[in-house]
Amino acid sequence: MSTSPPRSDLDLFADEILTDPYPAFTELRELGPVVYLPAHDVYALTRYDVIRGALADTATFSSRSIAFNPAANEALQGTSLASDPPIHTELRATLTENLSPRALRGLETGIETKADALVADLVKKGSFEAIDALARAFPLEVVADLIGFTGEVRANMLRWGQAAMEVLGPMNHRTAENFPIAGELYAWCSQVQAEDLTPGSVGRGIFDAEARGAIPAGSAGHIIHQYLGAGVDTTIASIGNLIALFATFPDQFDLVRADPTLVPAAFAEVLRYWAPLHAWGRAVTRDVEIDGHLIPAGAQAAVLLGAGNRDPRHYDDPDTFRVQRNPVDHLSFGYGPHGCAGQGLARLEAHAIIAALARHARRLVAADPIRLPSNTTRSIDALEILEVVPS
Repeated sequence: MSTSPPRSDLDLFADEILTDPYPAFTELRELGPVVYLPAHDVYALTRYDVIRGALADTATFSSRSIAFNPAANEALQGTSLASDPPIHTELRATLTENLSPRALRGLETGIETKADALVADLVKKGSFEAIDALARAFPLEVVADLIGFTGEVRANMLRWGQAAMEVLGPMNHRTAENFPIAGELYAWCSQVQAEDLTPGSVGRGIFDAEARGAIPAGSAGHIIHQYLGAGVDTTIASIGNLIALFATFPDQFDLVRADPTLVPAAFAEVLRYWAPLHAWGRAVTRDVEIDGHLIPAGAQAAVLLGAGNRDPRHYDDPDTFRVQRNPVDHLSFGYGPHGCAGQGLARLEAHAIIAALARHARRLVAADPIRLPSNTTRSIDALEILEVVPS
């Protein structure tokens, strides 16, 4: 016989939990694989196997409700982020076509060259602010060039990308403040034309796909919205996190410096150790039982990717950062049909930055990272590199 899940009065979106969620994640994980949180009327999925299983089961855990407020879910209708198969499959095909391994191979050399020049220049300075100068500057430039953004849009990418993530939270002050900014992005994407984007860019290619009927009429802007709304802020968070972790754990940085083949494993461990996404929503379409606990049809689930990534049932010594672990099955890119469409590009960017840091720097001495509470993305807002010891 199924029972109600354990309850917790914890507020997932409280400032102190958003800046450091890991003690709360441990507490929830130990309470059970699913925990009801009345503060926001959500059922939190806390353990690795349960999260992975839910992400694979799109019929039961639907993406029609990925945000924690109805207004954002309404605004996202028609995007591949907020749709389920078979519609999701069609919309996503054009998104992933331009992010396939074959498509990305053509970008690899340019991205690596850019990363190397940027890192070499910063190392030469001897000290720098790592978030603005590197974690933000690099992915913003890569994505702007890729999609073909120019002028005003290029200047607004950071604001728009951050706002698109903030509005996925519950209707708190962060969500309310960011709705008008996310609205600017939405308005721009709803009226963007092919000629607004650089010739030869991926953005132009998406309009070509619409013109030949490969995607539904009027959906090109939605797809471009996803590149900016879902891809920029998370990549910025991941790059900021990797710089901070290499400064905090110089022994792990030394391992990568000594063996450049560890670069992909190191990035996988960064993503496992500090998940860039805090919580992601799913709509529960039917009564479902998890380890004897009932989640009722119509409920909202909160998928805690970072809690799953630190589950000791799945990872040995999960609270230790080890670049040789190579956790290729981490949950930070999601799993199943909705696994992150841009993960290949994110890896390409992060691998290029790690490799460049390992080539040019022997040691990074950093101040404590400054984190600001954010509803969806857990990122570092400022990180002073006080000293770089060059290679």
